[in-house]
Amino acid sequence: MQYRISHTTTYRYSKPVKLRPHILRLCPRNDGSQWLQSFAATISPTPTQQTHCLDANGHICQKVSFDQPLETLEIHTESVVTTTRDNPFDYLAEPWAIAFPIDYPSSLAMQLRPYWEPPIGWGVNDAIAPEVVALAHDLLQATNQNVGLFLTQLTQLIPQQCSYQQRLEGMPYPAAVTLAKQVGTCRDFTVLFMAVCRAVGLAARFVSGYQEGDLAQASHDLHAWAEVYVPGGGWRGFDPTLGLAVSDRHVAISAAVDPQQAAPVSGTLQPAQQVETNLETQIKLVST
Repeated sequence: MQYRISHTTTYRYSKPVKLRPHILRLCPRNDGSQWLQSFAATISPTPTQQTHCLDANGHICQKVSFDQPLETLEIHTESVVTTTRDNPFDYLAEPWAIAFPIDYPSSLAMQLRPYWEPPIGWGVNDAIAPEVVALAHDLLQATNQNVGLFLTQLTQLIPQQCSYQQRLEGMPYPAAVTLAKQVGTCRDFTVLFMAVCRAVGLAARFVSGYQEGDLAQASHDLHAWAEVYVPGGGWRGFDPTLGLAVSDRHVAISAAVDPQQAAPVSGTLQPAQQVETNLETQIKLVST
């Protein structure tokens, strides 16, 4: 599939504000399942200084700074991306990774450790919450400790038990909260999915991007899903909002050990000010 993506993010402040440097993660990534054919970003007002770089997760990002106070910040991007993975199961898992517990080679375990150890100080760290552990152990028994079945059933279980509720702003809820409320957004469901995976030793990370949805819609929202490292298949996407493995209908922008590091736009005011912020996002996907 080829997608033309138009994405506009507008921040309006109730009074002029000075911004600390902002990091933009809006450039779709290049990987084994999608090719970035073109990307352009327009920022208004024009930043005083800007630079392109790779972040700690290996994604292209843009760091921008402004000298003058702003009342409005608009970021517009245009992307053309081709997705190529029509079969999300086009791999053979390593024999030692077919069933739990997975005995990772030491070199691989060192690389993956951040993705299965709960981060300190963020909501994903409730992977050890009793409710999350109990759900993980129930699934282990129900799937006879088969890794593939575990991932498939977990992906389907979350949308079966939880109702989707739109919440455009704010960070994800901790996994235990979403599990108790049985309601949430795509980012809440993703954090819950990651927590359950980490509870059984699966490396999982948070992905921010786009999902095809209904192309006839006038506007789309950003989407979130998870990726799990499957030995033999590498990082593979699972969408616990839609209940399916990710194929060529998703376009990934960034992926990280926690949601904050995958945020499309991150930055704060200088200094922290009492000001009202209005955020508007318009996203249009066209399949060609």
